[in-house]
Amino acid sequence: MSDIRAPEGRSEPAYFSCWDIHAYYGESYIVQGVSMNIHEGEILALLGRNGAGKTSTLRAIARAGDPEVTHGEIWLDHKPLHEMSAHGAAQSGVALVPEDRRIIPGLTVEENLQLAQIAPPHGWSIQRIYELFPRLGERRKQEGVTLSGGEQQMLAIGRALARDIKLLLLDEPYEGLAPVIVHEIERTLREIRSLGITTVIVEQNAVAALKLADRAVILDTGKVVYDDTAQHLLDNKAMREEYLAI
Repeated sequence: MSDIRAPEGRSEPAYFSCWDIHAYYGESYIVQGVSMNIHEGEILALLGRNGAGKTSTLRAIARAGDPEVTHGEIWLDHKPLHEMSAHGAAQSGVALVPEDRRIIPGLTVEENLQLAQIAPPHGWSIQRIYELFPRLGERRKQEGVTLSGGEQQMLAIGRALARDIKLLLLDEPYEGLAPVIVHEIERTLREIRSLGITTVIVEQNAVAALKLADRAVILDTGKVVYDDTAQHLLDNKAMREEYLAI
């Protein structure tokens, strides 16, 4: 496939596309033919119950190697991510912020950010990250793993922005955070969107994610069962209860 399709309702080419992605953990068939298109600068909420394949889809997009993608194509800005390793995808602008945040023990906040910039391509300056997250600037000399959960999430996002990224993949960014911190993360993601960075957010707090997102995809047992605007899903309580209610 050489052309990149436009998302429904748009005439422009999709900035990010995956087509018929299948992926396995060993013998376990997890991602079962997922396809989606995302326009540049959009926020897409990737939703579903636990075990629906959301995190596995993010890892497949990021070319993490586990799960193993056995079929399908993944394109970002006309580059074939499906032909790349995780390192190649990262060099092409993909940043995955996992649920456990992966803050490096023994390093300060600033050292975590500096490590992200040890090799090109560089993104935001550390000072600009501190302007976005003043709490990180205040704690720049503090060991990263001793930060609160919300501050660690800010550091994980800041570390991603320290690279020159095009696609930000966030796995459960609100988990365990107080509402005031969730609002701060939401403000940050809106600012990131205004700069044209494309974002996919996996989040159990579906309503919060939908209020932030432009569009939504729901996965059920590794398959796409909904792909439309976030507002339409917010207005469709029956569908949320069918596919998202615990």
